[in-house]
Amino acid sequence: MIVVSACLAGIKCRYNGQSYPVSAVTGLLATGHSIPLCPEVLGGLPIPRMCVEQVNGRLLTAAGEDVTGPYMAGAEAALAIARLAGCTAAVLKSKSPTCGCGQIYDGTFTGRLRSGDGIFCTMLKNEGIRVYTESDLIAVSALAKERTGWGE
Repeated sequence: MIVVSACLAGIKCRYNGQSYPVSAVTGLLATGHSIPLCPEVLGGLPIPRMCVEQVNGRLLTAAGEDVTGPYMAGAEAALAIARLAGCTAAVLKSKSPTCGCGQIYDGTFTGRLRSGDGIFCTMLKNEGIRVYTESDLIAVSALAKERTGWGE
């Protein structure tokens, strides 16, 4: 089973109330071998919600409000679901303070990136779950073929 960011599967759950559908991800979902999750929604955060970035180990809005608690609760809930589903891989939304993998926004709310992972991505990696982003479309397609035969 593969966990995917719900926004990549076409679910309107991003901070701005939109989705970011990616055909390789929606195709993977159609096979029944993946599960869409949004840790932020699982943490009880609204849609839409304030933009958040990681700042010195905390999750803050541009106004400085610390929302680390609900973000962590949501990431922990999503991890529990991924464990129960037996997920061995993930395709997550890049740059997100929750799901980003390899690069996330730098905490200045200026659109600049830095090296790092979102909190859910970090939890998955700590569990030994392989993590990809929608930018890894070649890897996503290969993963889909490996797991399900989709895309052949």
